[in-house]
Amino acid sequence: MIKAGIIGGAGYTGGEVLRLLLNHPNVEIAFVQSESKSGEKVYLTHLDCFGATDLNFQKEIENADVFFLCKGHGESIKVLENNNISNKTKVIDLSQDFRHQSKSVFKERKFIYGLPELNKAFIESSNSVANPGCFATAIQLGLLPLATKQLLCSDIHINAVTGSTGAGQSLSPTNHFSWRNNNHSAYKTFQHQHEVEILESLSSLQKSNIGDLYFNPQRGAFTRGIYMNASIKGDFNLKELEELYKSYYYNHPFTKLVPFEPDVKQVVNTNNCYVHLQIQKNSLIITSVIDNLLKGAAGQAIQNMNLMFGLSETSGLKLKASVF
Repeated sequence: MIKAGIIGGAGYTGGEVLRLLLNHPNVEIAFVQSESKSGEKVYLTHLDCFGATDLNFQKEIENADVFFLCKGHGESIKVLENNNISNKTKVIDLSQDFRHQSKSVFKERKFIYGLPELNKAFIESSNSVANPGCFATAIQLGLLPLATKQLLCSDIHINAVTGSTGAGQSLSPTNHFSWRNNNHSAYKTFQHQHEVEILESLSSLQKSNIGDLYFNPQRGAFTRGIYMNASIKGDFNLKELEELYKSYYYNHPFTKLVPFEPDVKQVVNTNNCYVHLQIQKNSLIITSVIDNLLKGAAGQAIQNMNLMFGLSETSGLKLKASVF
């Protein structure tokens, strides 16, 4: 059994990692760390886990085979700086601390960008993985096949809407129920932090002439999920593109090209990404949908763990969508 430690286990992503690991056939949870909840029963924070675990949150970090860093941005690097973590311990970071190429090295650790549909072979041989951002995951899975054929040569216009859990568990004006309910807004237009990792990934496949990226992120009045819609002008052949996407994702069990326009309920509570293509008015329109807390965070982290330990990629991740 793999012994796993969850660092920062009281928040949304830490709770989702906990729920997945409790039901993973190859994992035993060694500890769940939280400074704010230290000494309290885990199930008093994650109430649905009553009867599934009797663990207490603890302040200390113990030995484990793999650490999941589920703390806020800027906090993961502090964990590594302040604790003597063996180089044999695998680390999966869910913050943005090590995602960018310029920040991917910490002492002897080289963090691999943890998008399996891009870097599966590197993840399998790595002991340190930087989990992608949720928006970045949905957008990249819609665009990666095009980059392999150098087809991202015109401007890329992207609208993507995320649920309130994308903002984290700490209360803020924009995730307060009274503000979020029956409301819709944009934020960080054309300046979202996930643009850097998106462009780094696309540039690794398409070496030149990538069109400008115009990303308009939005907040939706729902709890979880991301709906992404991108458009690119050009002379595209839909049947050829569908074959390209099917071929690219053939060995990637969670990303699927679907023959219908998807919605978030089809993927919420799963680790799936549904992608759909259509051509309208001389533009290719790409839609992708994911659960921001699963394929966009905790589920993808478990997927990466499976790859790092040589397990079946889908182990512990055969989940059911809510659908309605």
